[in-house]
Amino acid sequence: MTQHFSADVLICGAGAAGLTLAIDLARRGVSFRLIEKMEGPFRGSRGKGIQPRTQEVFEDLGILDRVVAAGGLYPPQREYRADGSYTDSLIMAHEAPTPAEPYHLPLLVPQFLTEGLMRERLAELGHRPTFGCELVGFAQDEHGVTVRLASPTGEEVVRVRYLVGADGGRSFVRHALGIDFPGKTLGVRAVVADVALTGLGREVWHRFNEGAMDAQMSLCPLAGTDLFQLQAPIPREGDIDLSAEGLSTMVTQRTGRDDIRIHSVSWASAFSMNARLADRYRVGRSFLIGDAAHVHPPTGGQGLNTSVQDAYNLGWKLAAVVGGAPETLLDSYEEERRPVAADMLGLATKLLDAAKRGDTRRGREVHQLDIGYPESPLALEQPERISGLLAGDRAPDAPIMGAAGQRTRLFELFKGAHWTLLGYEVLRDAVTPRSGLHIHTFGAHGDLFDDGGHFREAYAPASGDWMLIRPDGYVGAIVASGDIEVQERYLQTVGLAVDGSPS
Repeated sequence: MTQHFSADVLICGAGAAGLTLAIDLARRGVSFRLIEKMEGPFRGSRGKGIQPRTQEVFEDLGILDRVVAAGGLYPPQREYRADGSYTDSLIMAHEAPTPAEPYHLPLLVPQFLTEGLMRERLAELGHRPTFGCELVGFAQDEHGVTVRLASPTGEEVVRVRYLVGADGGRSFVRHALGIDFPGKTLGVRAVVADVALTGLGREVWHRFNEGAMDAQMSLCPLAGTDLFQLQAPIPREGDIDLSAEGLSTMVTQRTGRDDIRIHSVSWASAFSMNARLADRYRVGRSFLIGDAAHVHPPTGGQGLNTSVQDAYNLGWKLAAVVGGAPETLLDSYEEERRPVAADMLGLATKLLDAAKRGDTRRGREVHQLDIGYPESPLALEQPERISGLLAGDRAPDAPIMGAAGQRTRLFELFKGAHWTLLGYEVLRDAVTPRSGLHIHTFGAHGDLFDDGGHFREAYAPASGDWMLIRPDGYVGAIVASGDIEVQERYLQTVGLAVDGSPS
């Protein structure tokens, strides 16, 4: 029976996770629809931290420079004492970038600016979200998913190959799939608001009453805007006045100052902090990404970043399977990403406990550069390595030189929808060229020169090694030339057979 699909993928939810997946599918030529039940884009700053690993993802997606231009670095924090005196200190431990890790400082960019730039990139690729369109029902079978969509123009029924729920912590998709969402309420309720105010300078992040959960308040200048983000714990019960007047009163009470005045509120939310993780990330042809799969306290700036990287992991796999790769490739999405979210929930909860004590300093633990998939079924070593870079690790960057004499970086070679195969002192013709695979070699007659030794330092290759880099920037396989047939079998399992034509 012939199947008629209106799209390969329906993405439900046009926040950071849904937009990342849409951009990734668009650049791979996979058909999709991106819907959002809200009438317009999210207007708040909630996820304002862009961690170094996500900066690497954004570089690949073609938006990093725009994101940096739109925002800025985290300012120093100013902690006020009861007598009005204060001390200034750095929130983020400052580390210099390295050849292997070009980005070492988190960026501060309000979420609405980040998502706006993502929509701009998506538009360049010929697509836009459909706002005011809600998923109201679906049924799946072994061949696809039949979905019901409701919008102001009426209801429609469409058929897609895959459904992805990027629809937030109260995910309709998760509920409809019957996936449990265990975890706990953390006993902290807070207000976050984007406000215009006078009385404070924009050169620091102002913090009052650190360590006192009934009186804490922070006012952070939002880079790229004239606004401040107000954050404050609030009582677990009762209504909170989120108007400019109500928040001004709260500011006066908590700071003891009457010179700080809030004049307008562009967005505000009162919420209870939870740490929850979906039991499953996939049921049949339906997947969860982002907050639909995991929710957690905002401490450490992990949420938006983890959501973006969920989508970045799933996108190339969906494209590969749509292009003919074995369906089993999709099993690796949950196997790789769910343990990452479990670790992230533990970190965010630990950092929340530290914040309750007034400790808001952050270091490498929040950068997400050490995330990897060493236990993944997609991690292959032949022979097994006992030290240095391992299969499943993040693929480091390295400045190198092309044979034509121009300087470049490994990240430039990785950029795009393809796999990258790096050979070190190998016979180039040992691997058959094919669609979706870019082959580069170091050594005699190679097209790349490791003139600074940075590739050798980061990758620790042995003579004859082939290193296969996944489209999402992780090491898929490290194989010696004598085991090249093992690599060939691996390539077939991810849709890169010689006679294949992956997306």
